[in-house]
Amino acid sequence: MKTRKLTMGQAIVEYLKQQYVARDGVEQPFFAGMFGIFGHGIVAGIGQALHQYSDTFRYYQTRNEQAMVHTAAAFAKMNNRLRTLACTTSIGPGATNLITAAAGATINRIPVLLLPGDIFSTRLVAPVLQQLELPSSQDISVNDCFKPVSKYWDRINRPEQIVTSLPEAMRVLTSQAETGTVTLAIPQDVQSEAYDYPADLFEKRLHLIPRPQADRALLQKSVQWIRDSRKPLIISGGGTIYADATDALQSFVEQTGIPVAETFAGKGSLCYDHPQCLGAVGVTGTPGANIVAREADLVIVVGSRLSDFTTASKTAFQHPDVKFININVAEFDAAKHAALPLVADAKVTLEALTEALTDYRVDADYAQEIAKHGQFWLDEVDRIYNLGHTPQPSQGEVIGAINAFSDPQDVVVCAAGSMPGDLHKLWQTRNPKGFHLEYGYSCMGYEIAGGLGCKMAAPDREIYVLVGDGSYLMMAQEITTSIQEGYKLIIILVNNNGYASINGLSNSVGAQGYSTKYRFRAEESGQLDGQVLPVDFTQNAASLGANAIHVESVSDLQVALEKAKTSDITTVVTIDIDFEPRVPGYESWWDVPVAEVSEVETAQEAYRDYEVQKQKERYFLK
Repeated sequence: MKTRKLTMGQAIVEYLKQQYVARDGVEQPFFAGMFGIFGHGIVAGIGQALHQYSDTFRYYQTRNEQAMVHTAAAFAKMNNRLRTLACTTSIGPGATNLITAAAGATINRIPVLLLPGDIFSTRLVAPVLQQLELPSSQDISVNDCFKPVSKYWDRINRPEQIVTSLPEAMRVLTSQAETGTVTLAIPQDVQSEAYDYPADLFEKRLHLIPRPQADRALLQKSVQWIRDSRKPLIISGGGTIYADATDALQSFVEQTGIPVAETFAGKGSLCYDHPQCLGAVGVTGTPGANIVAREADLVIVVGSRLSDFTTASKTAFQHPDVKFININVAEFDAAKHAALPLVADAKVTLEALTEALTDYRVDADYAQEIAKHGQFWLDEVDRIYNLGHTPQPSQGEVIGAINAFSDPQDVVVCAAGSMPGDLHKLWQTRNPKGFHLEYGYSCMGYEIAGGLGCKMAAPDREIYVLVGDGSYLMMAQEITTSIQEGYKLIIILVNNNGYASINGLSNSVGAQGYSTKYRFRAEESGQLDGQVLPVDFTQNAASLGANAIHVESVSDLQVALEKAKTSDITTVVTIDIDFEPRVPGYESWWDVPVAEVSEVETAQEAYRDYEVQKQKERYFLK
């Protein structure tokens, strides 16, 4: 057997270089490179290997460990999970900084590979700098914290262990059903050890991404359920887009007339003005989508994990005999809501349903109702986009100006605060990849790092990052990385001097917006209700190397967007808005428990309403 003597760090990089994926005959390398921040736990192992192979494997320098994982996840999402980036860090805080974003990738079913440094496997040099010591065991490090947020986890205590561990890592990363974060903890001494590795380990490996077909009997049963339904509804999730099934979905609904409502990850499954598109569904849904969901006798779920925002905390579906058909590559998700589970690829399944239902179409009354809901929503969006609110614009007007300015192929990126809900309702998506929201984990700080990942995946598209002042203050430093690497972003920083989303939620549960605005502590009251904090976001962005523009109005914003589009580097446009007026909620509810007893009258009122709404929650058992 031929062998190659390499350090473990060198062997890992050589292996990653040779991993390719193919779906529908299109082949591409799976790893586009590696992000990292070097420290003593990584510099002599993986760090040395990246230096040695710098001509053939791209290394990206980043500013924050959490941000690098957000960027890798966004890159993978933009590539429909067919490509990703690896991330490496030193031991200790460098490693644990990855955990938040690792959780987000796993929750969102996005492949990322993490290679955090670890303590000495020999245990001779201990406690090493940044090592966690426990009196109960020497077999634990901070990297054990990754176990619950990883789909695959391993600690490599001998250099030859990667011969079996790396293929298992790739099995999970390339699985459309099981993908998420993969963590390989690599002790700093083992990274630098040499071993005679089998040469075959470094041969090109092509991972074929299959399109599994549904069970024939279950497919036939689903066809009958659709024929028997009077008010069917499709809920399209991220799986529709990841499977490149949007054309198949369009053909199916144009043939049958069945309307489509979209989750956060599924927004863009149909063009916003398609006759069968009802828009967003659930807590942040449109009135038409939520009314139709409430009355639907059959719900066909395509590629969704049915989160509480989609199901409005199990209150969205109120027909007494409602049935569910779940099309999903993951058996775990396909079984939710006691559904008829079609464990299969979305594209081939929708094509099979289209072929089997050539003679089926919803009745004229239902079609007319769908058209009425669609027109109402187009008019409502136009109203919100043009409120003319003064002296500061509303958030809906800012979204409208950006949406109108952007081109169909451009991408909007957001993650946390009040903007995701407003975007879910209001953004008029014209391209399946035009709406990029991280809302499975809704992680503050994702936005700019995620925008960078989107731009790396789609350099020919303009990327519009919408970020609130709260998220910006948590993680803005990847602006510098975007400039360093030449990936231009257009960042619109919407400043309302606080946490608008939680302010609204606080008011809804009777807590009167307590501690949700950015203000000095007042001497008289002792509370955070003094003057607004003097944060200059424009100067901050400029200090990171960006073009920075402050605007006061929607018309000024339009001029700034023109300048940003013609710029060669990242531009940050800051604009102050009012908390109010907010984009309304429509025909929906979210279960956020309210204090059962309180001395505050607003909390008492909120609990009385909560008791009423709670009665609408349902179990789905048949």
